[in-house]
This record gives sequence, structure tokens and C-alpha cells, in this order.
Amino acid sequence: MLLAIDVGNTQTHIGMFRAEELVEHWRLATDRQATADKLTTELASLLGLRDLGLRDVEAAIVSSVVPHLGREYEQVSERYLGGALTLVGPSLKIGMPVRMDNPHEVGADRIVNAVAAYERFGGACIVADFGTSNNYDVVSSNGDYIGGVLAPGVEISIEALASRAARLFKVDLDPPSQVIGKNTAAALQSGVIYGFAGQVDAIVGRLREELDDEATAIATGGLAGPILPFCEQIDEVDDLLTLRGLRLIWERNR
Repeated sequence: MLLAIDVGNTQTHIGMFRAEELVEHWRLATDRQATADKLTTELASLLGLRDLGLRDVEAAIVSSVVPHLGREYEQVSERYLGGALTLVGPSLKIGMPVRMDNPHEVGADRIVNAVAAYERFGGACIVADFGTSNNYDVVSSNGDYIGGVLAPGVEISIEALASRAARLFKVDLDPPSQVIGKNTAAALQSGVIYGFAGQVDAIVGRLREELDDEATAIATGGLAGPILPFCEQIDEVDDLLTLRGLRLIWERNR
């Protein structure tokens, strides 16, 4: 059994694979200060839901944008998994050239998504990942990671607006019944939902023009759900894309 763990700034997505089959997955709020002991307790609790324990884990792969948690997961591995943990980083074989000025500055999750998307489509593709930031990552038709776009994410934008404007407040990400808001909450919801849908369509459309290729656009991420029904440039949605990419990279480094 393989544990695939994607540690984001806001959420951590954990998947359990048996061979190529994803048999279970969970999303948790990321505790940026968690210790190895706390992480072990959480993993044991999740595995216990399927009558399994850490002893049943043969290997693990972790992608982390929080350096502290990457190190803590390595301690979990050393103590309970016999060191059988792969941490996504520059030393791994990913099977994809990274055509960036400094490849090491690209977030591990972005590379993992690109690998999974190209494996799925076999051609030019764009990944829109909705998390703490909205990441748009681009793969060329010959399988090179060639860059992307970063923008503030949905939740962080709502929080910033509420903290800076005395008479505004956080709202749930529910689509309003119409674009023209009849009260403050509805107006905020309209701005968030249609504003971010417009961002997605504008950025993906411009990326396609710059690529000059029939790129497939796929969306993923824990905050994608409320926005995607109002996007026109997204071809597919796969909430499990990052976990699938982690399994692929683990396979390439066995």
C-alpha cells in the first residue's frame, strides 16, 4: 500500500493506493506547526477507518510546500515506515524537463500536477489548481514544463477584503441567484464567484493563445468546486490529479 500526501498551505490531501487503484482519500486542514507525533496520530486514525495501520503502509510519497512539514513527515517515515518515504524534490526523476529560469523555485505540487496532466492527455495541457493561490501550470506538446501563472486564491482574497474594509465581511462560497446583488452578502458572493470564473477564463484563454496549440485545460484543487460551474475554458475537472501525479512519480523512482 502506498500513501500519497500532498501538503498545501491550506489543505493536506492524503490518498491511499493499492497498486494503481486509489482506494481512499481524505482532505484535512494543514497545521503548519504539526509535529511528527501529531502527523503519526492523524495517519493512524485515518488508516484505522479502513481497519489498517501504519504497518500496512509499504511506502509513502510526500509533496509539501511547507518545508517544516516535509521534514516532520520524514521523521514519521524513519520511525514507523522504515524510511520508505519519498519527498518530492529536485533529486527525483519526474520524467519531465522543467524549462524555468530556476527550476528549483517551482512548487512541488505544480510539478506533480503537470506530470499527472501530461500522462493523462499526452499533449499540450494547462492545469488550473485552486488552493491558497490559484496556480496555472503549462506543459508543451512535447512534454516540457514551460511555466505558468500565479494569482491570489479564493479564500485568501475574501479574507483580505474582509480585513481591509470595515463594512465588509467573509461570505460562504455559494453562487448568488443573480449577478446583481440585492444585499452586501449577495454582492460579495457575485464578485467572488463571477470574478474568479472570469480570471480563469481570461488566463487560460491567453495561455492557449500564447501556446498556439490545442491545449487541454484541467482543473483541480480543494477550492475549485464553487467556481468551475461558471468557467467556459475548463475542459475537465479532476480533484484527485495531484494524488495521481504523486503515484506516477513514485513509480518512476522505485
